[in-house]
Amino acid sequence: MTIQERTPAPARPGRTQEAAPAHPPQPAQDRTGTDIDTGAGTEAEGRGQGEEQELDVFGRFCPSRGMFAELADKWSLLILMSLGKLGEQRFSELQRAVGGVSRKMLTQSLRTLERHGLISRTVHPQTPPRVVYGLLPRGRELAGLVAPLGRWTELNTPAMLAAREDFDTTHDDTHDPASDDAHDPAHHPRRTG
Repeated sequence: MTIQERTPAPARPGRTQEAAPAHPPQPAQDRTGTDIDTGAGTEAEGRGQGEEQELDVFGRFCPSRGMFAELADKWSLLILMSLGKLGEQRFSELQRAVGGVSRKMLTQSLRTLERHGLISRTVHPQTPPRVVYGLLPRGRELAGLVAPLGRWTELNTPAMLAAREDFDTTHDDTHDPASDDAHDPAHHPRRTG
């Protein structure tokens, strides 16, 4: 077996250049050497052979934007945070933990999270059957990212409520769409001195 030399193309920021793999792809590892589930599969999965697709959540038609919108749903985030904090839960336990969620919305949100590979639904063969929901590795990762946002929101809610009240008392209830230009820096005259 000979090793062929080739000059790699310059890498784009945030991406690594790889030659075609001679062996099956190995799992990605974090800094400690622990395998992590990237959910990436092979490079050809999810897109055509040789076709490269960059995802951009700000892109109008990018599939990552739709995924972001689904995951940013308040019930989905609260379910993930509850499972991250309390561990596996039955449907009724989740409904109590996530106050105010209807059975219908909880069912829809759980199905969406399961469909995206973030949570598992396990049926234990009992009479009656016991169904529990738990986090899969990718869901655990996302729950870990969302939990600090929940804590930040709890800590900052009093200040934000005060700011909102102050804003509401100093602004009209009527909204003129033309006034939105006031927030656009392009419409502000430059100040000198």
